[in-house]
Amino acid sequence: MTEMRIEQVAAQLRALGVRRGGVLLVHTSFRAVRPVEGGPLGLIRALRSALGEEGTLVMPTMTDGETVFDPASTPTCDMGITAELFWRQPGVRRSTHPGGSFAAEGPMAERICAPQVLSPPHGPDSPVGHVHDLGGQVLLLGVGHSENTTLHLAEAIAGVPYSVEHPCVVEEGGEVRTVMIAETDHCCRRFRLMDEPLRARSLQREGKVGQADARLCDSRDVVAVAVEQLAANPVLFLCPPEEHCEECDTARASIRVA
Repeated sequence: MTEMRIEQVAAQLRALGVRRGGVLLVHTSFRAVRPVEGGPLGLIRALRSALGEEGTLVMPTMTDGETVFDPASTPTCDMGITAELFWRQPGVRRSTHPGGSFAAEGPMAERICAPQVLSPPHGPDSPVGHVHDLGGQVLLLGVGHSENTTLHLAEAIAGVPYSVEHPCVVEEGGEVRTVMIAETDHCCRRFRLMDEPLRARSLQREGKVGQADARLCDSRDVVAVAVEQLAANPVLFLCPPEEHCEECDTARASIRVA
């Protein structure tokens, strides 16, 4: 398999529709994209090249919440090697949420990584929410909508009836303690249902970047379509009870019956 040059990958990103000077939230599996010149850092350079100096690159850098979070040293958890390397690069800012942090580089980085409320981690007042407000794009690179955190923003805006609390270690006033943070948590497999309505409205561009299948959407389009779908079925994204999905069953059990 021939290694792709950084500029070739950048050209693929531009052809897909990545906007020069825009805001781009990326979820990626480098394993699906490779081989790329320079490895994951080469992919980051390609993303920056496609965006240009006036663009802002954003990636999730979420952690396990089991220790006090330090944005300068706490490693990510299950975010992939590209995101793990991205937040460590010079000039990259990282938000301070103890479990749901994001990293950003570019003119909008400070705004995107502004202090956020603990709950919900992906609500309007979060990095994902700020990307949405700024008219940013969402790039799913080698992953599908199951990894799309913008859909949690849609759940928050739609006011879905489920919410699950998870423990997270925080430090306040020099005191370390564990707090419960509520979020619209579930297995997220059914986020894949978003492919069909987005494709049907020509709101999702698809193509190859490196060796990976890529999806590119406007954050506002993702949220608008998802909120519409959730208005018709508020538990659309939860696996049906007959599938015995533990995470979705827990979310369903959190629904209060009026």
